[in-house]
Amino acid sequence: MTTKKPSNEEEEYFAKEEANRLHQLAVEKKRQTERAEQERLKQLHFMHCPKCGFHLDTIAFKGVAIDRCFHCGGTWLDQGELEQLAGRESNVLSQILALFTGHKS
Repeated sequence: MTTKKPSNEEEEYFAKEEANRLHQLAVEKKRQTERAEQERLKQLHFMHCPKCGFHLDTIAFKGVAIDRCFHCGGTWLDQGELEQLAGRESNVLSQILALFTGHKS
Protein backbone atom coordinates (compact mmCIF):
# COMPACT_ATOMS: atom_id res chain seq x y z
CA MET A 1 0.00 0.00 0.00
CA THR A 2 1.38 3.34 -0.98
CA THR A 3 0.68 6.65 0.65
CA LYS A 4 -0.10 9.62 -1.45
CA LYS A 5 2.23 12.58 -1.09
CA PRO A 6 0.40 15.89 -0.42
CA SER A 7 0.25 18.27 -3.32
CA ASN A 8 2.00 21.61 -3.30
CA GLU A 9 -1.36 23.34 -2.90
CA GLU A 10 -2.12 21.26 0.21
CA GLU A 11 1.30 21.97 1.70
CA GLU A 12 0.86 25.67 0.97
CA TYR A 13 -2.62 25.67 2.53
CA PHE A 14 -1.43 24.02 5.74
CA ALA A 15 1.62 26.30 5.91
CA LYS A 16 -0.66 29.36 5.59
CA GLU A 17 -3.01 27.97 8.26
CA GLU A 18 -0.09 27.40 10.61
CA ALA A 19 1.27 30.91 9.93
CA ASN A 20 -2.17 32.40 10.65
CA ARG A 21 -2.45 30.40 13.88
CA LEU A 22 0.99 31.55 15.02
CA HIS A 23 0.16 35.14 14.09
CA GLN A 24 -3.06 35.03 16.15
CA LEU A 25 -1.14 33.60 19.11
CA ALA A 26 1.43 36.40 18.82
CA VAL A 27 -1.30 39.07 18.66
CA GLU A 28 -3.04 37.65 21.75
CA LYS A 29 0.28 37.40 23.63
CA LYS A 30 0.97 41.07 22.81
CA ARG A 31 -2.49 42.07 24.10
CA GLN A 32 -1.92 40.14 27.32
CA THR A 33 1.50 41.73 27.76
CA GLU A 34 0.07 45.22 27.19
CA ARG A 35 -2.74 44.60 29.71
CA ALA A 36 -0.24 43.30 32.25
CA GLU A 37 1.98 46.36 31.72
CA GLN A 38 -0.98 48.72 32.13
CA GLU A 39 -1.95 46.98 35.37
CA ARG A 40 1.65 47.10 36.60
CA LEU A 41 1.86 50.83 35.90
CA LYS A 42 -1.49 51.45 37.56
CA GLN A 43 -0.36 49.61 40.69
CA LEU A 44 2.96 51.45 40.63
CA HIS A 45 1.40 54.93 40.34
CA PHE A 46 -2.07 54.57 41.87
CA MET A 47 -2.59 57.06 44.68
CA HIS A 48 0.88 58.53 44.26
CA CYS A 49 1.44 62.23 43.69
CA PRO A 50 2.22 63.01 40.04
CA LYS A 51 4.45 65.87 41.19
CA CYS A 52 6.68 64.27 43.83
CA GLY A 53 5.71 60.58 43.85
CA PHE A 54 4.72 60.38 47.52
CA HIS A 55 1.50 58.73 48.69
CA LEU A 56 -1.78 60.61 48.23
CA ASP A 57 -4.35 60.70 51.02
CA THR A 58 -8.06 61.12 50.36
CA ILE A 59 -9.68 63.90 52.37
CA ALA A 60 -13.19 65.33 52.39
CA PHE A 61 -13.44 68.94 51.28
CA LYS A 62 -16.87 70.57 50.92
CA GLY A 63 -18.42 67.14 50.62
CA VAL A 64 -16.05 65.99 47.86
CA ALA A 65 -13.37 63.33 48.35
CA ILE A 66 -10.17 64.85 46.94
CA ASP A 67 -6.62 63.53 46.86
CA ARG A 68 -3.98 65.44 48.80
CA CYS A 69 -0.21 65.07 48.99
CA PHE A 70 1.00 66.13 52.39
CA HIS A 71 4.60 66.01 51.22
CA CYS A 72 4.51 68.70 48.51
CA GLY A 73 1.07 70.16 49.29
CA GLY A 74 -0.44 69.20 45.94
CA THR A 75 -4.18 68.71 45.65
CA TRP A 76 -5.49 66.47 42.90
CA LEU A 77 -9.03 66.21 41.60
CA ASP A 78 -10.67 63.37 39.73
CA GLN A 79 -12.99 63.94 36.79
CA GLY A 80 -16.04 65.96 37.81
CA GLU A 81 -14.72 67.03 41.22
CA LEU A 82 -13.79 70.55 40.10
CA GLU A 83 -17.35 71.09 38.90
CA GLN A 84 -18.69 69.76 42.21
CA LEU A 85 -16.52 72.13 44.21
CA ALA A 86 -17.12 75.23 42.08
CA GLY A 87 -20.72 74.60 41.13
CA ARG A 88 -22.17 74.65 37.65
CA GLU A 89 -23.12 78.34 37.69
CA SER A 90 -19.54 79.56 37.71
CA ASN A 91 -18.74 81.33 34.41
CA VAL A 92 -15.04 81.43 35.35
CA LEU A 93 -15.07 77.68 35.82
CA SER A 94 -16.64 77.22 32.39
CA GLN A 95 -13.90 79.34 30.83
CA ILE A 96 -11.17 77.38 32.61
CA LEU A 97 -12.68 74.06 31.54
CA ALA A 98 -12.96 75.32 27.96
CA LEU A 99 -9.21 75.86 27.93
CA PHE A 100 -8.57 72.22 28.75
CA THR A 101 -11.39 70.55 26.82
CA GLY A 102 -11.33 72.71 23.69
CA HIS A 103 -15.05 73.53 23.98
CA LYS A 104 -16.28 77.08 23.77
CA SER A 105 -18.46 78.21 26.64
